[in-house]
Amino acid sequence: MSIFGVLLGFFAFSGAITMIPTQVSAPTAPKEPTYSVAMTGYNAVSAQTDGDPFITASGSFSNPEVVAARSQDLAKELPFGTIIKISGPVSLQKNCGFTVVSNSIGYRVIADTMNKKFTDRVDVLFPMTATRLQNRAVVLGVCNEVTIRVVGHIDIKNPAHLPKSQSALVAFVNGLNASTTSSTTGVSDIALAKKL
Repeated sequence: MSIFGVLLGFFAFSGAITMIPTQVSAPTAPKEPTYSVAMTGYNAVSAQTDGDPFITASGSFSNPEVVAARSQDLAKELPFGTIIKISGPVSLQKNCGFTVVSNSIGYRVIADTMNKKFTDRVDVLFPMTATRLQNRAVVLGVCNEVTIRVVGHIDIKNPAHLPKSQSALVAFVNGLNASTTSSTTGVSDIALAKKL
């Protein structure tokens, strides 16, 4: 037996070495909440909204680049300012055009609410177009079993905090330039967004 083995045995037997780790695992990040919901689309027009179609229920501007609404039953899980990432349904569905409009969805901020008759649903705001065939809200239809993942939160108590573009929202989610002033909104990114 080598001198090293004898010393190791002595220290282990005497209690000087209480534990030798055999496997070390890295800490895991907290799991982001996910929900399976139905998804539809809407436009900021009076026939599809309550009151002023250009102002959301949170008081923010109805920006089709970044806004989504949630059904009222999801208010606790998805309060105003929640940033979500939407993954389409796992299987093809007859009345779901997700694959056609998915490049127009990106990240979304929950800034609006839906009529109480709808449950377990997210409604993505799209720009209004000249014809029904070009309207992404119509093309989307109703998609079931869509997965949404909460990826952050923006304080939208001040409506000016809502990012004005998809690229600004992506920058918040990615934590880019967290301590600099955003040229899109003019206020500190740290005050606007916090990563969960």
